[in-house]
Amino acid sequence: MKIKISEHSGFCFGVKRAMDIVLSNAKDKDKKIATLGPLIHNPQVVEDLKEKGVEVTSEIDKFYDKIIMPSHGVPKEFFKKCENLGIEAIDATCPFVEAVHEKVVEYKKAGLKIVIVGDAGHSEVKGIMSSADNDCIVISSIEDVDKYDFKKKKLGIVSQTTNSPKYFGEVVGKIAQIADEITVANTICYATHKRQAAAHDLAPNVDVMLVVGGKNSANTNRLFQICKEMNPHTYHIETDEEISGEMFENCDTVGITAGASTPDYIIEDICKKIDKISLSPKP
Repeated sequence: MKIKISEHSGFCFGVKRAMDIVLSNAKDKDKKIATLGPLIHNPQVVEDLKEKGVEVTSEIDKFYDKIIMPSHGVPKEFFKKCENLGIEAIDATCPFVEAVHEKVVEYKKAGLKIVIVGDAGHSEVKGIMSSADNDCIVISSIEDVDKYDFKKKKLGIVSQTTNSPKYFGEVVGKIAQIADEITVANTICYATHKRQAAAHDLAPNVDVMLVVGGKNSANTNRLFQICKEMNPHTYHIETDEEISGEMFENCDTVGITAGASTPDYIIEDICKKIDKISLSPKP
C-alpha cells in the first residue's frame, strides 16, 4: 500500500512552543512541576512528560513550585491564584489563542456583547470566556443561534482557534441575519486552516484515510469530521495499536493526517505498522 501523509500534519507552532517551555523547566530537578490539566490534548505526550517528572494537576496548591499553563489557555483567575500562593505560574498559552483573548478584551471595552463560536466545554473556550468576565454567549452549534435573541444587539464575534472556516462562516452568517450590528474577528489559527484544507484535498483521493490524534483533541475531531465527509473509509486513531488489517481490505492507498498535538514518532509508528500489514502474506 502506498502511504500519503497530508501536509501540515503533526505538531503546530503553539504546541512546539509549549513543549519547549515544559522541557526547559523539567531540567530543574529541584522543583516540583506540574501542568494545569494536560499541556496538550494528546495522552501519549502527557504520559511522556510524566516520565520526565512533569505531573498533571487539576488544582493549584502549594505542593508545586511551578505550574505551567497549557497551550490552549486557562481562565485568568488561575494566574492570580498562583500569585497569591507564591507559586511560579508559567504561561505556555499558544500566541494564537492569546490573540483571541486580546480581541475579546478589545470588543468588551468597545461595549460589544461577546459571542464565542466554539465548544463550551473545551478548555480553550473556558479561558476565552474569562477574558469576557464570563459575560458572553457561546455558540457550540449552528442550532444554538436560535436559542438567543440577537435582535437590536451589537455583537463582537470571535472563534475558537480550531474551528473550520466553513463552520464559522455559517454561524456568523446566520447571526448576521438577526443582529443589528456585528464585528467579527477571524481568530481561527492559520495553521489549523492549512491542516484542514490539506486533509480535505487528500481524503477523497485515497482508499482509506487515517486521522491521528487524541480523542479529546478538538482540532483532531474537526479533522475527522472533514475527512469523513470526503471519504467514508476514515478512521480516528491515537496510536498504531488501533490499526488492524481489516481496515485496509482492497486498499491501495492510505492517507494520513494528524492533529496539532500529535508527535512525529506516533505518525512514524503508524506508517511502520501499515507497511508491515502491506507486506504480510495474504491468507
